[in-house]
Amino acid sequence: MTKLLQPYRPHAFALLRIVTGFLFLWHGTQKLFNLPPAGYEAPAWIVYIAGPIELVGGALVMIGLFASPAAFLCSGMAAAAYWLGHANGGLLPIVNKGELAALYAFVFLFISTYGAGIWSVDAIRGKTSAG
Repeated sequence: MTKLLQPYRPHAFALLRIVTGFLFLWHGTQKLFNLPPAGYEAPAWIVYIAGPIELVGGALVMIGLFASPAAFLCSGMAAAAYWLGHANGGLLPIVNKGELAALYAFVFLFISTYGAGIWSVDAIRGKTSAG
């Protein structure tokens, strides 16, 4: 199976980067603009710190512009969200509802170490390997 799929690794990574950034930026629009409506009101410090990181960082990762530093910042923000917002409800993500924050933290960490890859502005600028 590996030999069959190996030629598509750069494409699969690009899709992972694009979709992850796209999904993450919507957390920022929800915090900053209540779009789509959240159904709850987050504390101001979360709105003004996490919101811009999610919106701008997610957009940068999605288009692959400064993808490594943007993903590293997003990874740290997601890790902080896990430890500050979820871990007080128990350590296991399945119990404290922190699965998404933990997953974002590690996916963004992977993206930050891998770089933007193909289908990215960084690749067009010649600032990343193509996978």
